[in-house]
Amino acid sequence: MSGLTFVDVCSGAGGLALGLEQAGFEPRLLLDDDELSVTTLQTNRPHWNVLHTDLLDFDPVEHPVSYDVDLLSAGLPRVKSSATVSRADSRVEERLLEATVYLVHAIRPRAVLIENVPGLAHSDEYQQFRDFARAELTHLGYEFSWFVLNAVDFGVPQNRKQGVLVAVERQRAKVFRPPTPTVQQPTTVGAALGSSMASRGWQDAARWAAQADQPAPTLVGGSKNRGGADLGPTGAKQKWATMGVNGHTVGDEIPGADFVWDPELGRDNMVKITPEQAALLQGFPESWEIPGLKTARYRQIGHATPPPVGKALGRAVAEALDGDPAISVAG
Repeated sequence: MSGLTFVDVCSGAGGLALGLEQAGFEPRLLLDDDELSVTTLQTNRPHWNVLHTDLLDFDPVEHPVSYDVDLLSAGLPRVKSSATVSRADSRVEERLLEATVYLVHAIRPRAVLIENVPGLAHSDEYQQFRDFARAELTHLGYEFSWFVLNAVDFGVPQNRKQGVLVAVERQRAKVFRPPTPTVQQPTTVGAALGSSMASRGWQDAARWAAQADQPAPTLVGGSKNRGGADLGPTGAKQKWATMGVNGHTVGDEIPGADFVWDPELGRDNMVKITPEQAALLQGFPESWEIPGLKTARYRQIGHATPPPVGKALGRAVAEALDGDPAISVAG
C-alpha cells in the first residue's frame, strides 16, 4: 500500500486527508473555500498543495495535477438540519455532493470516497442523490458500496456515525470491503481527556474522569450563520451534563487548580470542553494545530472527519486498489 495518490475536496481541517496520509496515500491537491481551513492545512502540512477555492468553481483543467489519481475523497460539511431547510444555504450540501460526482467525470480516479451524515447511506432524504450518483458513476464503470461507520469503533472517543459512499472501478470492486472495527472497547471521554484536565493542577480531574465514563455524543460544528459554539442539540447537552460537562458552550481554557466542580450547583460549576480537547475527541493528534478564534476553531473541528476513520477507509480502499482484481473475496 504505497505510492497511492488522492485529490481531497472540501478538506476542512484535514481530518480525512490526514487519515488517508496515515493509510499511505499522498495528496496531489486539496481544496476548501474556507480561509481558516486552508490556513489549518498549510500550518500542519506546509508541503501539501492546498487551493483556496469553492468546489463549485474548481476546474481541473486549470490544475492538471489532479488527473490520474487513485482516489477522489470528499468529507463534506455537515450543514443539513431542520433549521436550514428554509434558508438560502439549504441546498449547499446537495450541490457539493453533486459537484463531487461531476468531478469524477473530469479526473477519473480509480476510486471515489464521499463521507457525510449517516443518512447519506440509507435515508429517504438522500435517495435522489444515491440515484443520481449510481446513474452517473455506473456509466463511468464504477461499482458501489454504501455503508455507515461509527467513529467509536475505530478508537475515537465519540459516538459519531458517518454515511459513506465508496465507488471503485468495476474490475476491482469485488475486492473492496468496508472497514471492520479496530477496537473492542470504546474509549471514554474521561480516558481521552483526563490528563488534559489535570494539566493545570485541577485537583478533581481524576474524579471527573471517572464520571465521564462513556464516549462523547456527536460533536456538531454548526454553520457559519449560527451564533456561538456549543456541543450540539438538546439531547447531546443532556448527555454531556451526566458527565459533569457544560455542553452549552465551549471553554477558553482548561480548569485551574482552584476550580470547584459541583454539577449540582449548575452549569457554572461544570467543566467546559476547549477546542483543543474537542480535537482530541475527534481523534486528531495533539500536534495538529487549529488556528482562528474559539468558535471558528471549534467549527472546523466539529465538521471534520475523525482521522482514525479516514485511515481505516484509506486502508480499505488501498487494499482494493492494490489487490488482484481477479480475486473475489467471499463475504
